[in-house]
Amino acid sequence: MATTATMSITKLDDEMVRSMSIGAVFSDFGGKINSLDFHRKDDLLVTASEDDSVRLYDIANAKLLKTTYHKKHGADRICFTHHPNSVICSSRHNLESTGEALRYLSMYDNRCLRYFKGHKESFQGILHLRGRPTVAYDQQGLVFAVAMEGGAIKLFDSRSYDKGPFDTFLVGGDTAEVCDIKFSNDGKSMLLTTTNNNIYVLDAYGGEKRCGFSLEPSPNTTIEATFTPDGQYVISGSGDGTLHAWNINTRNEVAAWNSHISVAACLKWAPRRAMFVAASSVLTFWIPNNNSKPAAELAAGSTDAQAVAQSEQIG
Repeated sequence: MATTATMSITKLDDEMVRSMSIGAVFSDFGGKINSLDFHRKDDLLVTASEDDSVRLYDIANAKLLKTTYHKKHGADRICFTHHPNSVICSSRHNLESTGEALRYLSMYDNRCLRYFKGHKESFQGILHLRGRPTVAYDQQGLVFAVAMEGGAIKLFDSRSYDKGPFDTFLVGGDTAEVCDIKFSNDGKSMLLTTTNNNIYVLDAYGGEKRCGFSLEPSPNTTIEATFTPDGQYVISGSGDGTLHAWNINTRNEVAAWNSHISVAACLKWAPRRAMFVAASSVLTFWIPNNNSKPAAELAAGSTDAQAVAQSEQIG
């Protein structure tokens, strides 16, 4: 996998995206994977799942590096900090009794560096918004977008958010709740995913809708969509257990695959690699031109990556 995954992301085209297939499978999770994140500069992936585990992977070699368990607080949303051994993880358990909504964790020595007690103490600021908003920062951390009920997208300057939004967009014709929002790497586009499984690409400067796609509903699971690093393609899961890829410029679907893992609730493309990961209660690595084993066999059977995962796991 190391050789194939090192292909430059600058070479992405319809043919390469169409050739993506499963290269590795990790199926030893004890529940649904809640979230995952790539480190921006290092070849690392971190996951948080319903079995209260946080797992760190070497994506260049499809290897599980470390597993830690967090039974007291659980593991819900997770992301890397600037440091490859540090992550921010939100809690699932004991929120009322401890108030410890966020934890700053060291993966190096399995230590909590700091607790953040949500919405009342220790936070830098608070915005009072209606409904259940969804938030995303741009890659520079200077602007954050808040998607609200009714299809409103508000943009804030992170240095002066208390002055209110500097711009507001309306996603016309769709009032479904936005469950995920992302900026493209160049900051020029935004990607919205709604609870009724519509996805939209908006111009981040003017709010115009560049394209939109509808997918099969998934009543009990929210799906995730992702930009490729060059911002030219969108990949998404669907309620029927398929994955789809579109060319944003031509608005054409360039690929549709069987995910082999039912509905993919988590989906992200690696920042520096020609690969993406899709996850439900199983984690799959997708790479171009994989000529090893058929995807169905990889998903159903034991793989080298799976054996590595089980042998490398530490409690």
